[in-house]
Amino acid sequence: QVQLVEYGGGLVQAGGSLKLSCAASGRTFSRNSMAWFRQVAGKGRRFVAAMTWNGGTSYSEDTGKGRFTISRDNAKNTVHLQINNLRPEETAVYYCAGSNGWAATPVESDYDYWGQGTQVTVSS
Repeated sequence: QVQLVEYGGGLVQAGGSLKLSCAASGRTFSRNSMAWFRQVAGKGRRFVAAMTWNGGTSYSEDTGKGRFTISRDNAKNTVHLQINNLRPEETAVYYCAGSNGWAATPVESDYDYWGQGTQVTVSS
């Protein structure tokens, strides 16, 4: 059984930073893409960032200039999302996703495995 478990969310003041992590088990994603999405309460899930197995990245235009950094450790089967200078409007549940494919795609349906999400709350 494939599982993705996110951790590292929490409450942070505006302007603060968080590093989210996602640990995968049940299969390796060392040759597949992984991504982060987020869902604001009452809205649909939206793409944040993705990374190919060999380090290629793509980011949503919503993430701003260099505030988000996705990284991964294939040996540990983990993916991370560093978020700096957080804004209150970025309060959301952040989801980790894994694909059977290799492209760092922003399309939700291209991802086959999902975690349960981790809550990030940014106070003003």
